[in-house]
Amino acid sequence: MPDIIDMLVGADLPELRDNRPQARDNAQKSFEALLEPTDPGTFTFGERYAVATYVSGLHRFDPAVDLYSELLLDDAPAHLAAAVTDAIGAGLSAGPYGTYREPGLAAESRPGGSLRNDVDKLGGRLAAAFDYAHLLVFHPRDSRPEVLGRLSAAGWSADDTVSLAQLISFLTFQLRVAYGLRTLNGENIEVTDSARLSIPEAEWTLSDAGFPITTYPALNRPERFVNHALGWRPWVPPLDKADLTAEQMDSLIQPERADMPYFRLLARDPRALKARTLTDLDIFFNTEGEGIGRAERELAATVTSRFNGCVYCASVHAGRAEEESGRTDDINALIEQGVDADLGSDQWNAIRDAARALTRTPMRFNRESISSLHGVGFTDLQIVDLINSTAFFNWANRLMLSLGEPEVPWRFL
Repeated sequence: MPDIIDMLVGADLPELRDNRPQARDNAQKSFEALLEPTDPGTFTFGERYAVATYVSGLHRFDPAVDLYSELLLDDAPAHLAAAVTDAIGAGLSAGPYGTYREPGLAAESRPGGSLRNDVDKLGGRLAAAFDYAHLLVFHPRDSRPEVLGRLSAAGWSADDTVSLAQLISFLTFQLRVAYGLRTLNGENIEVTDSARLSIPEAEWTLSDAGFPITTYPALNRPERFVNHALGWRPWVPPLDKADLTAEQMDSLIQPERADMPYFRLLARDPRALKARTLTDLDIFFNTEGEGIGRAERELAATVTSRFNGCVYCASVHAGRAEEESGRTDDINALIEQGVDADLGSDQWNAIRDAARALTRTPMRFNRESISSLHGVGFTDLQIVDLINSTAFFNWANRLMLSLGEPEVPWRFL
């Protein structure tokens, strides 16, 4: 049965997507949890469709703009749809850019400013959500606890903030999967690039209103990208382990995750968390069929994380790529030199280039990318695994960057 990604692809590719059935099914369940929940609560359907339309427009992916704007028009007044269209036009940019928190990465920072949307046209809640979405789409490495203060002051609860972060981050996955599959199916999508906007740096401030935002003045922060384990501290308060409901425990999939603040935080939206986790497990751990190996999937995750600027995710998946491949020197080159580093083989360099092209906003993954992957021996099924792996870490990076920050465990100090 066709799902939303099939609709966005506009072609029948079941033999390719069905190779990862849990990823397919749970990508659809993620859409349902985030855009068609049984009970939307205070995060209304109109707000959800408006954010989806805005994020799709910033990516300049017209099939998704058409889909989500139609849903928006079904649920919101015409003047809001017009305001969303205006906001898209005012917000077009190119990423990833941003300023690193880590002092050792100052030379890699590309400041670009943060957009402030029109409160009069959108209303306070939606303008704050759009500001947050613009940051996550183009410059997630600029995330700071003060950014969440904008949402809190505008009336977003902790639960709704987690759902909003999931929605925006999920869309960066969904759009890339659909875009990549359209490209694999023979389409060469041309997107007119716009010069990165010179946006004045917005003043983000913590707010006493709304939910509490936790900061860590004495945190042992990493100085740069590393290839060892890191901890992670949430800015939004996670749920207490003792307070987790049966549904929230079930959403963790693995019970031991109840001891991890990240998963207790995402459990504020249990349906979205469960679908996301099952999507993740199928994309990265299902080795049935003729897909690419675990090392190559982890490499794609590491390239994506390095490019987006997620120090935490890059550390985790660099280690896993090294474990799966044994290619310590190549992984170290990626971590230390960045996404232009020579990774030691034509296949790994082709993965590097493809992941980098698909991670850009707007996406730059094109028929040349497919030809390069075919040229070094990758099949269509393997390319689907690469698309899925890269797209998923655009989702993961944005959650890790925007809801908390990494810390260096004492054993590595």
